[in-house]
Amino acid sequence: MVDEDLAEQFEQRRPRLHALASRLLGSTGEADDAVQETWLRLQRQGAGTIDNLDGWLTTVLARVCLNLLRARRTRGEQELGPLEGAEPVDAGPEEQALLADSVGLALLVVLDALGPAERLGFVLHDVFAVPFTEIAPVIDKTPAATRQLVSRARRKVRGRAPVPDADGARQRAVVEAFLAAAHHGDFERLVELMHPDVVLRSEGGRRRRSASMVVRGARPVAVSTRTYAGLAPSARVVLVDAATGVVGVVVAPGGEPFSVMAFTVVDGRISAIDVLADPDHLAASDATGRSVSRW
Repeated sequence: MVDEDLAEQFEQRRPRLHALASRLLGSTGEADDAVQETWLRLQRQGAGTIDNLDGWLTTVLARVCLNLLRARRTRGEQELGPLEGAEPVDAGPEEQALLADSVGLALLVVLDALGPAERLGFVLHDVFAVPFTEIAPVIDKTPAATRQLVSRARRKVRGRAPVPDADGARQRAVVEAFLAAAHHGDFERLVELMHPDVVLRSEGGRRRRSASMVVRGARPVAVSTRTYAGLAPSARVVLVDAATGVVGVVVAPGGEPFSVMAFTVVDGRISAIDVLADPDHLAASDATGRSVSRW
């Protein structure tokens, strides 16, 4: 029999727990599962033996998420293949406006570069202000070691975060040139637009939900981006992150978000492309509060 008082207390905390799980996992579907598992464990535990319900729920949810992240990590990186999707359908102005307001990249791809413990520590401490003393038992480290781990994760995030050219119009011109070259299959123009050490990072896919894929070098990246040619007509240039000024592309066949591509443009050439192509990841990005803005 369900303890109604306990259920009410849990429901009051569900939004925060789901927000935490979404940031940790980058997937609303997995976040739902993690929150539900936390509720089941709470039912088994009972409230009578819990002194601090908020702390207990955060710890249990974090452990559930950590196990999911570790399981995902064992799958490793895969070779980048073409994105699967429906035939492109041009979206009207109203659909474009709704799309721009509802989809956000929110550094999900950058967070996926962290190890499970690093990601958990970084999100718990830097996003949710959970003390190191509470994070440490979850990842089996001392508070001092946890502080060092989070500091290392923070440096990685800063190192991977896009640092674009200050000139937004120049960024947009490069991205539009990229779309045009991809659409027309102009391979040499694509290579010309890339920095020699450009890196293409992609997360997810309609059929490979948790795949992490990386391609490096101008010519290999140009080969890979030619697979987006069929989707170019449904692509729209947007400001992915107003805070950093990162320009990107939302691909939306029929007006439904299919993928988001964030471009790092340095000295007029593309040095990095981060692709988010997973339905759950795209949905989870709304929870971060970093909306994509129209240009």
